[in-house]
Amino acid sequence: MKLKIVTKRSGYKVSYDRKKIFNAIAGANRDASTDNDKLSQEDIERVTESVELAISDKDGISVEEIQDQVEKSLMENNFFDAAKHFIVYRQKHAQRREAQEKLMETYRDIFFTDSVKVDLKRDNANINTDASMGIMLKLGAEGSKFFVDNYVLPEEFEEADRENFIHIHDKDFSLITLNCCQIDLLKLFHGGFSTGHGFLREPNSIRSYSSLACIAIQSNQNDMFGGQSINAFDYAMAEGVRKSFKKILKSEIQRACEFCDVEPNGEIDFNICTYSEKENPAAIENLTAIVGSEKLAKKIYIQSCKDVEEETHQAMEALIHNFNTLHSRAGAQVPFSSINYGMDTSPEGRLATREVLNAIEAGLGNGETPIFPISVFQLKAGVNYNLDDPNYDLFRQACKVSAKRLFPNFVNLDAPYNIQYYKPGDYNSYVATMGCRTRVMSNVNGAEQSGSRGNFSFVTINLPKLALESKGDVDKFFELYDKYITISHDYLLFRLKTIEEKHVYNYPFLMGQGVWMGSDKLKPTDSIKEVLKHASYSIGFCGLAECLVALIGKHHGQSEEAQQLGLKIVGHLRHRTDEYTKLETRNWTTFGTPAESTAGQFQRANRKQYGFIKGVTSRDYMTNSSHVPVYFPICINDKIQIEAPYHALCNAGHIAYVEMDGDPAKNVSAFEAVVRAMHDSNMGYFSINHPVDRDPVCGYTGIIRNECPHCHRKEVSRGTFHIERLK
Repeated sequence: MKLKIVTKRSGYKVSYDRKKIFNAIAGANRDASTDNDKLSQEDIERVTESVELAISDKDGISVEEIQDQVEKSLMENNFFDAAKHFIVYRQKHAQRREAQEKLMETYRDIFFTDSVKVDLKRDNANINTDASMGIMLKLGAEGSKFFVDNYVLPEEFEEADRENFIHIHDKDFSLITLNCCQIDLLKLFHGGFSTGHGFLREPNSIRSYSSLACIAIQSNQNDMFGGQSINAFDYAMAEGVRKSFKKILKSEIQRACEFCDVEPNGEIDFNICTYSEKENPAAIENLTAIVGSEKLAKKIYIQSCKDVEEETHQAMEALIHNFNTLHSRAGAQVPFSSINYGMDTSPEGRLATREVLNAIEAGLGNGETPIFPISVFQLKAGVNYNLDDPNYDLFRQACKVSAKRLFPNFVNLDAPYNIQYYKPGDYNSYVATMGCRTRVMSNVNGAEQSGSRGNFSFVTINLPKLALESKGDVDKFFELYDKYITISHDYLLFRLKTIEEKHVYNYPFLMGQGVWMGSDKLKPTDSIKEVLKHASYSIGFCGLAECLVALIGKHHGQSEEAQQLGLKIVGHLRHRTDEYTKLETRNWTTFGTPAESTAGQFQRANRKQYGFIKGVTSRDYMTNSSHVPVYFPICINDKIQIEAPYHALCNAGHIAYVEMDGDPAKNVSAFEAVVRAMHDSNMGYFSINHPVDRDPVCGYTGIIRNECPHCHRKEVSRGTFHIERLK
């Protein structure tokens, strides 16, 4: 045979090797549809000889040319099934090479390109991908995604994700861990805990409670890919306030007695002598018996209350600063943290809530609005919603702070789908949320509670793409919808198979310290399969508004017909997840996905495939979940009434945003009225957006007109006073 040199795709030249042709045909043969389609060894030899004969007169040839001839020879010999599988084999490897080339391009961008110009490095607000560890984290993430796409995912899931029918979230972690958790701090703190690098004894002051809350969030973030939430922050901090008050009161008595040369007589009754926002006659009476003077006792008590208030203020200020500066994941990421509060009516719980709100309002060092923690105020009639409720003043303060800082957001415990779990005084019965909107409450496998539970993972369906593929045929749309609901469900079960076989020692904090429900009963070497039954498994959606326009020409903000179709679409997903829950005894839920980056990715893919379609692909981002488009002119009340019914359907999580013009900090009553309108319409979780400016020189955040209130920079004729508007 004349042929001696084969040119590979890389350009390298190698010696011809007959075995490679034989092995390629044998590989396609192994995938034959039936035994009757399989080639015998003699058949494979005959085809190999046929290929060799066809190329024998060439001095040199490329790999692609040899593969073309293999296909041709298989067809000429009537081995059509083997030819089909060989073509599929070539296509898969071509896709894999293309993906590898893209991965290498991505790596080059991460390593060598100015990060300001690379969107890739800006897809997560709490990761600094300019820093060395952030770069390393991003490199690992991209490599992990490549491996999962090309060597792990079954073709059905990989294709659905690649073609943007669905989006597999956090694919880089799909072989490693689960999503998020709501941490019950009181359960964790009692008896102390270990971070894996040393044991921390139970905290004994509000400063320690605040500090260890940050450490708990940081440690749990290292075991999971999603956000970390504290479901009852005020209840946990209240215990720290009580411990601090006891220490402070003892110290004040000792100091006062030493100063007055008085010998204390008797013991402090800490059932009576507790922190109070007002004068506590019973406490003063007890202290009078100890120090022998009512006047001195009153001074001791008042000073002790002031001291614990100051200590709590400092603790909450430190908490806000810590959440925005401490790092997890090799120093590359600020933990995505959330805290829920507003329900504890004890003086200590109220103090903790008041001071964390004060700390959020004060901002960071230069007055910047803190990004973390995502602050969530839990609204409940009888606790804080009505004018005569014990915590109404804290609700009013929350409105004032949110009107300035955009946070806190509000979760509505009175909504019918939330109140069903409510038990007065049981903080784990209060629906809490991760700041990104994730909601975990119902549980077909155990206690229905917010603490110690979280979401396993979720998948998002591209609704506008299904509508465009259906060409306005609603029945066809629902056929495709069912197909991709099933694919999303099956993918999550596929992902679960890998994670459930991992062990407690793979999650030293989440499982090893009993943070996750039921994990405190497991040994380090036990599988975590049994306790994952308490997680939620979610299928979400994006772009309902654009989907409706593609189907019937209008979105749900424009027509009642569209609204009813929108509710039918989301209701269908809820029906399917409810059915999965019944059939599998697993907590399947419907998610109004927090899809900020996904909304852009889906839209770019849809526009590339279907072109520019007004109201569907005409904007850079499709509308998030079931929201009325932000660009559509609509009054606040109408927007609330349209979006509220979707919250009842999205039991995995939801959120509503409304926009207020101007500076709402100047009219807190108007701000509160909007919050009340959302609450009274049975929205479950909501936020009010308004203009917030940031001076990039000093970092001041607030409304800036011609002069920065912090550094007093002014607009001058030499240039423009530059500000950044935060949304």
